[in-house]
Amino acid sequence: MADIRREPCRLYLITPPQILDLATFARQLDAGLAAGDVAALQLRLKGVADAEIAAAVAALTPVVRAHNVALILNDRPDLAAALDCDGVHVGQSDASCAQARRLVGKDRTVGVTCHDSRHLAMEAAEAGADYVAFGAFFETSTKEAVTRADPELLTIWQETMQTPCVAIGGITVARAADLARAGADFIAVSAGVFSHPDGMASAIAAFDHELKAAFTVVASGV
Repeated sequence: MADIRREPCRLYLITPPQILDLATFARQLDAGLAAGDVAALQLRLKGVADAEIAAAVAALTPVVRAHNVALILNDRPDLAAALDCDGVHVGQSDASCAQARRLVGKDRTVGVTCHDSRHLAMEAAEAGADYVAFGAFFETSTKEAVTRADPELLTIWQETMQTPCVAIGGITVARAADLARAGADFIAVSAGVFSHPDGMASAIAAFDHELKAAFTVVASGV
């Protein structure tokens, strides 16, 4: 039986680990966010000073908020609170969900990486995570994936838990609909958008089309 209670699966963007030209990136992002539905942008800058993260937050916050997109900071709940981000995403080797919640407060989003583990995800959900992220579902060049998740994990989670789940890892436009139908509430994409040969706006528009089509199939029972 089709699950007509589900909300449509939405796109969750993750920035490249380095942004070489912040002003250009912000302009491209503005155009991209106008091209399709995006739930959140995770700012994931690696190996940079706090001042560079702060500069990126300052430049990108007005852009994402103009499109009603949440700005999530990777790894750093302390900076997420200090810079007034909408939330934080923590990995298993970062702050715990409880620690992140104490630092960002009750009104900001806390997301947790759970790899391919329902056990880790259930612990995060019980600790008050706003979403859990599973992956990697496919080979990815963005980061070294320590686990490979099966789409069935999304289905089981969707059937048994209320906390939203994010699918991540090597997801392209062609792969997005299958993961949405499997049970993902959000599809997390980095290279699939920011390294797309046709540009950011075209990629977001293509993902938006595929995700809406996938939900139409689920909702109609086709």
